[in-house]
Amino acid sequence: MKMPLANSELAIMDLLWKNDQLTAREIREKLYSKATKAQHGTVQKLLQRLEDKGFITRDRSEFVHRFAARISRKQYAGSQLEDLASKLTAGSLAPLITHLVETKKISNEDIEQIRSILDDHKKDEGK
Repeated sequence: MKMPLANSELAIMDLLWKNDQLTAREIREKLYSKATKAQHGTVQKLLQRLEDKGFITRDRSEFVHRFAARISRKQYAGSQLEDLASKLTAGSLAPLITHLVETKKISNEDIEQIRSILDDHKKDEGK
């Protein structure tokens, strides 16, 4: 899942991450409140592309198909961060984290959460 999503695909994924399952019609109504037939076709094409890429699943057990995310937001974000680190910093995430801390783009709560994760990781390695 290393390929980045287009903004329109990401908008659909965001809806599916927030909702367990949605129909194409529900997605269209949430994305385009004043939907037209053209927008319905656009949503259908985007759903097909996301399914082809392996990002979503389609439940065909009923007449109206339901769509769900196959990967979590966290999995997608992680793969994109790893890809970015690979391209820009020879695979190291340290420069990204350092930049976020130095430019105050990361909250104290986030820093504490990261610190806790690192402490737990360190304990697990010691076992």
